[in-house]
Amino acid sequence: MQFNRRELIFGAAAVVAGATGTLPALAQSATTGKKTSWFSGTAVDNGVTFKTTNFAVIDKRWQKQMVKYKSAEPAGTVVVDTRNHFLYLIMENGTAIRYGVGVGREGFQWFGRANIDRKALWPKWTPPPEMRKRQPNLPESIAGGAPDNPLSARALYLYDGGDTGYRLHGTLEPGSIGRNVSSGCIRMFPEHVIDLYQRCPLGTAVQVLPHIADRAPPADAAQNG
Repeated sequence: MQFNRRELIFGAAAVVAGATGTLPALAQSATTGKKTSWFSGTAVDNGVTFKTTNFAVIDKRWQKQMVKYKSAEPAGTVVVDTRNHFLYLIMENGTAIRYGVGVGREGFQWFGRANIDRKALWPKWTPPPEMRKRQPNLPESIAGGAPDNPLSARALYLYDGGDTGYRLHGTLEPGSIGRNVSSGCIRMFPEHVIDLYQRCPLGTAVQVLPHIADRAPPADAAQNG
């Protein structure tokens, strides 16, 4: 399948626009049912202090897990299942590391192949001209590591001979993981995108598919990674 570059660029713009909205203040506890914070505290990464995810309130299916996984793709390939909100990093011996992700809304999803040809720690965010035209109040850019930078801790940029406009990146909104909330890019918990960044060298192949989750067991049958 081929990328529609116009849709990709528009999608990347819209996802970060959505990420600049108001953060959800409370989450539902997975164990007590009480309202609690999406965040558990703070941590320092490469000199930047950020809010850490309160995984106690995150559904187990969206947490990082090692799962059984059969694929014709070689180990080291990233495969994204947009329909079921999973990102798989294929490992050896029929296994994969699985992460929960937020994906594009209906009408903005896309599928295809690319490579990670650029990576950034605490990336700077520059709204595209099209976005600033629609939202004139947006800043020209937001510095990397700024608390309101929607790309969060890491960005992995996908290329197919040129910049697709599509990224794998962090999020300021933990409650958006497992949902169709963006307009193209894949968002991850900050801790997960940091982990993925460390595991994926430049040149890593990425395949985006609409539905592959039936190849892996349910989350409760998987081992925590």
